[in-house]
Amino acid sequence: MASLKDLKNRIVSVQKTEQITSAMRMVAAAKLRRAQSDIIAARPYAIKTNDVLISLVTRTNPDMHPLLRVREPKRGILVVVASDRGLCGSFNQNVFRKADAFIAANRDRYNEFSLVLVGKRSIDYFKRKNIPIRKSAVIGIPTYELASELGNNLIEGYIKEEFDELTIIFNEFKSAMTQILHEDRVLPVERMESDDEMINVEYLYEPSEDVLLDALLPMSLKIFFYRALLESAASEHGARMTAMESASGNAADMIEKLSIKYNRARQAAITTELMEVVSGAEALKG
Repeated sequence: MASLKDLKNRIVSVQKTEQITSAMRMVAAAKLRRAQSDIIAARPYAIKTNDVLISLVTRTNPDMHPLLRVREPKRGILVVVASDRGLCGSFNQNVFRKADAFIAANRDRYNEFSLVLVGKRSIDYFKRKNIPIRKSAVIGIPTYELASELGNNLIEGYIKEEFDELTIIFNEFKSAMTQILHEDRVLPVERMESDDEMINVEYLYEPSEDVLLDALLPMSLKIFFYRALLESAASEHGARMTAMESASGNAADMIEKLSIKYNRARQAAITTELMEVVSGAEALKG
């Protein structure tokens, strides 16, 4: 049985852990509010830009722009967006599990395959695997500059036919407790199914259609990457807040159980001492 000193030390240790997890929960909550505001502001613009792009692409000849050309998928790239830090529950593990499943499912489909890793945890996880890494980046605070840098690298690679398909895995933020894991094919740009009404409608383009595609396609892809970074950041803070709240609750439960155990042990020690005193007094009387 643990001594009173050992129990006291354990209670103090768990109390310090609870203080740390509570502080981390409050920090994550503050960061979540900022990240949530950023993604709520950026999401409608990103979605509408993507809708305009798909509508335009559906009416356009694929040969009008290299980002629209569909090639035989011999070379693939997977972008994996995780976090820079841990202590966020199963947030990163879910991303890695999805990425591993994608890699296993497409191992025989691609002759060449490489990764683009975003987030320090993603880099640490995949550097131990024997998979070529095209590019890696630490997120820090998600910025459009980082998304633009990733976008330029991948757009240039696709135009130069360095790869034939581009897929991204990231978490979409829904709430502090809910994240939706996405596996989206980014390149080539997918065309939606068109009906006769859409085909028969003629549009006048100002400036010309090819100039519009040259400007809109790269911009919309960079906006998509920026949205993915913001979604992942908000999801990370929400997952960390939830994990730290759960950890604080578990610590409080453990403190309560240890305190009961400590009080019982202390009461037993006091009872034993009283019995010894009474026994000694009785022995002296005899």
